[in-house]
Order: sequence, then structure tokens, then C-alpha cells
Amino acid sequence: MDVSKVLPRDQIPEEFTWNLKDMFESDEAWFKENDALKELPAQILSYRGRLGESAETLLAFFRLQDETEVRLGTLYGYASCKSDQDTGNGFYQDMRGKAMSTLVAVSSAAAFASPEIMAIPEDTLNLFYVAQPSLEEYRRSLYQIRRRAAHILSPAEEKLLSAAGEMAQSAGNIASVFRNADLKFPPVKDAEGLEHELTGGSFVPLLESSDRVLRENAFKTYYNQLGAYRNTVAATLDGQFKQLMFFSRARGYESTIEASLDRTEVPVPVYLNLIEAVHQNMDKMYRYVALRKKLLGVDELHMYDVYTPIVADAAEKIPFSEAKETVLEALAVLGEDYTDLLKEGFANRWIDVYENVGKRGGAYSSGVSRPHPYVLLNQKDTLDSMFTLVHEMGHALHSYHSTKNQPVSTSDYVIFVAEVASTCNEVLLMRHLLSKTGDKKQRAYLINHFLDQFKGTIYRQTMFAEFELEMGRMAERGETLTAEALNKKYHELNKLYFGPDMVSDDEIALEWARIPHFFYNYYVFQYATGFSAAVAIANRILKEGAPAVADYKKFLSGGCSTDPISLLKIAGVDMSSPEPINSALALFGELIAEMEELTA
Repeated sequence: MDVSKVLPRDQIPEEFTWNLKDMFESDEAWFKENDALKELPAQILSYRGRLGESAETLLAFFRLQDETEVRLGTLYGYASCKSDQDTGNGFYQDMRGKAMSTLVAVSSAAAFASPEIMAIPEDTLNLFYVAQPSLEEYRRSLYQIRRRAAHILSPAEEKLLSAAGEMAQSAGNIASVFRNADLKFPPVKDAEGLEHELTGGSFVPLLESSDRVLRENAFKTYYNQLGAYRNTVAATLDGQFKQLMFFSRARGYESTIEASLDRTEVPVPVYLNLIEAVHQNMDKMYRYVALRKKLLGVDELHMYDVYTPIVADAAEKIPFSEAKETVLEALAVLGEDYTDLLKEGFANRWIDVYENVGKRGGAYSSGVSRPHPYVLLNQKDTLDSMFTLVHEMGHALHSYHSTKNQPVSTSDYVIFVAEVASTCNEVLLMRHLLSKTGDKKQRAYLINHFLDQFKGTIYRQTMFAEFELEMGRMAERGETLTAEALNKKYHELNKLYFGPDMVSDDEIALEWARIPHFFYNYYVFQYATGFSAAVAIANRILKEGAPAVADYKKFLSGGCSTDPISLLKIAGVDMSSPEPINSALALFGELIAEMEELTA
């Protein structure tokens, strides 16, 4: 398929689209289920005031919660996928809104549960476990509720906060629709005067081009166009942090970051220590930037030179069919059971492959894991696209293993471990590709890509995390997140992270306006911690073989059955220490040295 053209949705061959009929046979079936789910609030409310009366009642309530989670997850998953495949389709935008309304209604009805569970005396709860052994399945869930006693409010207050949930999503939803549906760009010209279509999905691939004129034109056109709306985007971020402050203060947290990380049992020092560890390793990033400048042979290295491969003439077109085969080869070290699942996903249309008009940019593995995960791509037939495929299928199979091996209540893994499986797949793919070539130029090209992963995942995501931390602090000081203030802070950080050999172009100060993850509530730091953990796990798998694979699959199957730091220890990684970050960045330094030798 020609990836240079962005076609309307109805012109994409069915084989390259996800099969959402595995969730609902039709839109009509979805609406029927949405109507049926409107009965759930009354069923849930029938337990109000009763959760402490007996072990049987508490167990029945949890069983109803399980059913509710599965049905609501499928309902919202279908609407979300339909909406994302064409963000300009008003029918599916409305469907997504209806799904959110249903979610909020059910969530509001269940607002009494946490305070009631908190009120059950410890001795009584221990007797419940004896009287009804099936409650053991929910011991972890009960602990998760009761450990946050200081942040649980009265039933009436919990209901009010729950009802505000839909409103709290507004800033992120507005920003998403703006970026994906309303924001348009004029075409850009290359060195020969030929025009290229510029979209959210094509922006980075254009920056990967060996044509520097095209890169510069794409870079400046994108940010000049985005800059015309900088105040609008800044207002959405200001709204995002205002709602985070509202909820964190209502629950008695000291800060928005504490409130966000507490949900996943990640101590705030882990976040701060990441930033400190990366600051201590800036020398390696500066060395990388100097090497890039030298190998590109430019007098000045600009921000539009960051994505293009250093060994540009070794770049190859990698069709989707070839990418799938290579991914299967690379992940064979994880066992036939793992690759069989990959083949099932490839064959049974778990994946929406190509960009189409109005399709959400980027890539993801959806939160839906029943009956199976779904993956959204914007395939461009590049090496980067192949790594995106292996990354997102890592997410998908993590979800698959957790859902298969855990009860509903502990099947959803937390954000802190969410990027480990995906990045472990990437590291295994890179090691596989490097093992297959002794060609100096090809090896240099691959190492360049690996270096870019370190740069993009540890350094870049930590820069984002530091920027997000500063946005939170600004909001908590009562400052408005204006475009001018955000530009100033972002530009300062860009200069710090890229160092003296990089020209931090004025346009890059606006990059914050195109990053959707700033609406994900202190999410991005986990790309960096996850990458560090993934490097350690992949190295152990390649070194130790079967025992390491077995431990890794226990981790994949763990869901949220224990805290994330303990889960990673099962796979042999201790993220309570800075050692995995320092170790990963030491490898980064070794790769730079090899690259210097290969290109001398």
C-alpha cells in the first residue's frame, strides 16, 4: 500500500483495519448494550449501606463490579476506537461522549463503596475472609482502597467528585480534537520544489528525511501554524492542571504529582530521582549531540536535524508484511507461545495499520483487552514504524497475559510498568537486527536508531517530565499557564538537555503544544524508567535464556496483583534504586563509543 498518500477511511482495505466486530457486531448492538448498562446504577445502589453487613454481601458487590468493569470497558473501547479511526466523524464522537456519560453515571453510583469499605473494622474484615474464602480474590483490591484512608471522603463528597469526572476530561478532549481533527497544515516543499503533505502523522517522518530543506520547511511550517493557536493550547493545559489541583486538594494531597503517583503506589522520589540521575548523565547526551553534528557534516545542528538518521543512505523501506516477519524472528527468544499470540493478532485484525484522513495520530495499544487487545498504528514503512509495531504489540501482549492470568480485579497493570513490555520488545528487536549484520554502514545505521531510542526515551521523556513537574508547580503557585510562560520554560529545558552543540531554534519553544501526554497526569516519566527496566530485562533474557523468560512471563501475567516495584523485582529489576537508569545510560555511552569507532 502507498503510504505517501493519506486516504479517506472508506478507501483503506479492510485487511489493514481493526475488526471491532469482536466487541460489537454493529453500532446498533453497541447502543442496545449502552441502554442496558443504564440499569447498572440501580443495581449498584442496592448495595449502598450494606457492604459491611456480611462477607456474602461484600463478595456479591465485588462480583457485580467485575461484570461492570468488563462491560463498560468493552462499551467505551468500541466507541473510543471508532472515534479515533476518524476524529472528524461526528457520529462516533457523539458515541464516545455517550459512553463517557454512561461511565460517569455508573462511577457516581458506586461512589459510596470506598467510604463504606473504609468503615469496615479490621477485625470484621478478617472474619469475612474466613467466612467467605472467595473474598481472598479481592484482598488486593480491599487493601488498595483502605491504604488511601486519608484521601477518601464522605459518600456525598465522593459522589460529587465522581460526577465531576466527565467535566475533568474536557481539557484533554478539546486538545485532542484540535490536534487531530481541526489543526491543518499547508504542504511543504523539498529541495527540488516538490510538495509534500504535512499532517500530524507525517511530521516526524518528514523530519527523518535526508533532504535538509524539506526537514527545515516541515519544522518551521508545523510550528508556525501551531503557534497561531498557542494561546488556545496553553488554555487547555491551564485547564488540565486546574482540574488536577481541584481533585488533589479535595482529597488532601500536598501536590498534583503526589495525587497522581499515589494511585499506582509509586513514591514521588522515584520521579525526582529520575530527573536527578539524568542530570548527572548529561555528558553522554552532549557527546551524542556532538557526534550527530559531526556525522551530518553541518556547521550548525538544528532541532530539525534531530530525527534524520546519521547514516541516511542505509535507510530501507520496510513494508508492513516484512516488518511483521522480522518482529516474529526477533521475539522468538520469548517462546513459541508468545509468537503464536503475535501471529493471532496479525491474522485476526487486532491492528489498524495505516493513516487515513482524520485518524488520530501516533500509535497505541488500547485499554481494551477483552476479547483481545486492539492496536492503532500510522504505518509509514520505515524502521521506526517497525519499532512502533513491536512496541505496541508488547503492550498488547502484556494486556493479554494479565487478563488471561489474573481475575478482573487485578488484571489491569498500572502505568509505572506499562512501558516495560513494549520497550523490552524494542530492545530485543534491536539486538536481533544487530546480530544479523556485520556491514559497517548498516550496523552504524542501526546503532544510530538505538542511540535515538535512548535519546528519545530516557533524555527526551525526562525533559518532558521535568517540564510537566514545573507546570504543576506553576499552577500550585497560582500562576496561569500562559503560552509565553510555557515557551520560556520549555526553551530553557531544551537548551539544558541538548547542550552547547545544538541550536535550540525559537520554534522548538512551542513543542509542548503538540505533546498529548501532558494531559495524561504525570505519565511520561515512566517511559524513561520503563526503558531502563526493559534494557535490564532484555539483557537478562538474552544472557540467561529460559529462567529469565519464565520470570519475565510471571511479570507479564502479574497485572496489579502487587505493587509495581515488587512486580519488576520478579523480573529481576529493582527500580527503587537509580542503578537501572545509570546502567542504561552507561550502555548509551558504550554505543556512542562504538558509533564513533564505526564512523571514524
